[in-house]
Amino acid sequence: MNSTGQTRKQEIIKTAAKLFKEKGYSAVTMRDLAKAVNIRAASLYNHIDSKQDILKSIIISLAEEFTNGMETIKNSDVSIIDKLRAIVSLHVNITIHNTYGMASLNNDWMHLEDQLEYYLSLRKNYEEDFVEIIKSGIETKEIRDSNPEIIMFSILTTLRSLYLWLPKKDDLNRQELAKNLGDVLINGINHQSTTA
Repeated sequence: MNSTGQTRKQEIIKTAAKLFKEKGYSAVTMRDLAKAVNIRAASLYNHIDSKQDILKSIIISLAEEFTNGMETIKNSDVSIIDKLRAIVSLHVNITIHNTYGMASLNNDWMHLEDQLEYYLSLRKNYEEDFVEIIKSGIETKEIRDSNPEIIMFSILTTLRSLYLWLPKKDDLNRQELAKNLGDVLINGINHQSTTA
């Protein structure tokens, strides 16, 4: 596919993600999408196979980006607290670049068809890696001895909802946000009362 075709496909996917966030995946029709990108509905099929194809592109690419990020963090030679900070930064960075896609990842994943099982396995592995990092932190006394799954759930619930909050905060600096959010989320579980 030429670069113009690829760019058009990316534009269609980006617009679809915005529509999915605003109306919900089920409510968006191919006609809605064609109107939003200003082409005839029949012409959409020159760029994409189906609405399902778009949803897969959005969700699977984000899930794989999180998986790759977690793999890098998990294998890094840094303290557990720094790994947790890196997870917060990963979520901030991905969400800033994909606010609409994150809405689909959180709200429309159950509409995946042949890729649902793959997506669920990525999510499960990500959460298991997260819990393992927390368990390691409890063992090394970097994190207070508490239920690792509850710690993971508490942090992840906040990070997964960033897409709702970030669009209202145009003036936020990405690094500052990641640092401040990390302070709030991690200091509550950090064994020491202050961070270095």
